[in-house]
Amino acid sequence: NFPPYDQVAQRAIKLYPSKGATHGHSWVTSNCKRLVGLLRQNNVVVRKLAAAADAVRQDQTLSEPERLFQVHTLEIFQKEMNESEHLVFQAVHGLQRALQGDYRDVVNMKESSRQRLEALREAAIKEEQEYVELVAAEKHQQEAVKSALAQNKTLSMLDEILEGVRKAADRLEEEIEEHAFDNNKQMKGVNVEAVLRVEDDEENGGKRKNKSKQKDVEDDLGLSMLIDSQNNQYVLTKPRDSTMPRADHHFIKDLVSVVMLSLPCGWICSLVGLPPMFGYIICGVLLGPSGLNSIKSMVQVETLGELGVFFTLFLVGLEFSPERLRKVWKTSVQGSCYLSLLMVGAGLLWGHVLHIRPTQTVFISTCLSLSSTPLVSRFLAGGSRGDKEGDLDYSSVLLGMLVMQDVQLDTQLFFKSSVLVSLAAVLLLCLLLKSFLIGPYYKKLHAESKGNKEILVLGMAAFVFFMLTVTEFLDISMELGCFLAGALLSTQGHMVTTEVMGCIEPIRDFLAIIFFASIGLHVFPTFVLYELTILLVLTLTLVIMKFVMAVVVLSAILPAGSRHIRWIVSAGLAQVSEFSFVLGSRARRTGIISREVYLLVLSVTTLSLLLAPVLWRVTTHKWVPRAERKTIT
Repeated sequence: NFPPYDQVAQRAIKLYPSKGATHGHSWVTSNCKRLVGLLRQNNVVVRKLAAAADAVRQDQTLSEPERLFQVHTLEIFQKEMNESEHLVFQAVHGLQRALQGDYRDVVNMKESSRQRLEALREAAIKEEQEYVELVAAEKHQQEAVKSALAQNKTLSMLDEILEGVRKAADRLEEEIEEHAFDNNKQMKGVNVEAVLRVEDDEENGGKRKNKSKQKDVEDDLGLSMLIDSQNNQYVLTKPRDSTMPRADHHFIKDLVSVVMLSLPCGWICSLVGLPPMFGYIICGVLLGPSGLNSIKSMVQVETLGELGVFFTLFLVGLEFSPERLRKVWKTSVQGSCYLSLLMVGAGLLWGHVLHIRPTQTVFISTCLSLSSTPLVSRFLAGGSRGDKEGDLDYSSVLLGMLVMQDVQLDTQLFFKSSVLVSLAAVLLLCLLLKSFLIGPYYKKLHAESKGNKEILVLGMAAFVFFMLTVTEFLDISMELGCFLAGALLSTQGHMVTTEVMGCIEPIRDFLAIIFFASIGLHVFPTFVLYELTILLVLTLTLVIMKFVMAVVVLSAILPAGSRHIRWIVSAGLAQVSEFSFVLGSRARRTGIISREVYLLVLSVTTLSLLLAPVLWRVTTHKWVPRAERKTIT
């Protein structure tokens, strides 16, 4: 596709703005002639390399490894010559495009920069491929040397065994290697991007004599970190060589830091009369981006914390039997729907006054209408069970409304008729499991776990993960699946729930600490201090508004003699769910809300979670009997 060599000089001369300068014209002419001579020499060398490769292929005196090595080496040199010629013509076309461009047009400059960046990326890929080919050529050379040595001496029995093992290892590497880079680089939607590779220097300026050896080992283990042009950081998820075990030491160090710092933070909060979860959130703040910035694997820490949410909701469901659900389902459905409608209506009213787009207003109102199920579950731990037939208790009403909020969230995220079908399918599955599977399954686990609680813990965790997998597959939240798993197991009686809670509660408590610490990773005290006044006004306004709305709604749907339930449930709902972090980040990526609005939602959510224990303690002190109050605070 490129012009003949003789036209290169003519084109370069036309592009050169000499304006009659004789010296400049002669310089361009002489250098272009020299360039043409080099290109002709390159063409001769390429033909000679091709002929040499054909001669080697036909040489029967060479062994197969030696023939492969020589042919491979000649082909690499040939590709190098062709690529150098290609780069010359690319440079000429780039000069022409640059001289013809209008540099008063920023869009044109941006397009030129993008084209150069794409060319550099393609060149990087080709250079990487050439390096891989050179490594393969080196391997062929080693094979040829070994083959020559093998012909000159007799191998011992041990050498023969090791040679067989080596060949088997080579076949194993070829079988397990996925060639993910080569298979995906040409796929639609795949972009090549420059990244930085940062090595983890554990010496920190100490002894340097072993640095090169440590670097080689770390290169082999793949423990370095990659940073792209958007400042996203990546760690290795799957190595090329799956035969060697590896560990993410960044994640291990982060987990150790969170656990070690959570202890004094939670302890201090307990001593001053605050809930320990305050200390865990403070731990996340201190270790997160706004503090020491020592957490390298934020995504992994948050993922582990999400398991704390799963087991928390499982234990909530374990205390929330289907009988309790039947007593409060009508109240839960009506209350959650009315609260969501009131929040959206109030949001639209404020949006009209402040001239905010309706889509943005509806989204923000929906986020702020949600309440934190894990937080409320911690409030209710060990509280009233309200098992008397016909009675309503605040814990049943509060948890029922939170479950219905999860269902509404699923409907809003996946607004389509299949959601209703999925909910019906999940309920049918729960009915079948309760009737035919739960009882025999638990009895078998209980029989096998005598003297060994591992089987019971593993069986319960497997059941939780089975239910969350089913609900996730049906486009329903995984949290709802965990809650249903606990509710199904609670049908087996009080003895079963007590035994299961004794096994799962320590796991839940540890993972819940990680969860609350991960919330602190998204708290930015400097931003809160800069906008403290407006954030406090917004948070207090939101908490009071949600509290008042909940009282009004519950007054309309609850019996007249349940005034204490109204106040306590309203106090439990007067905060914002941590799930608004996820919804807000999605909305920011899609352009529904701006960066400023996202930070406001983030800060208001965090402050509401911090105020929630205070409001809960004040309300329960007023309306809950003293004997029961001690267990829930």
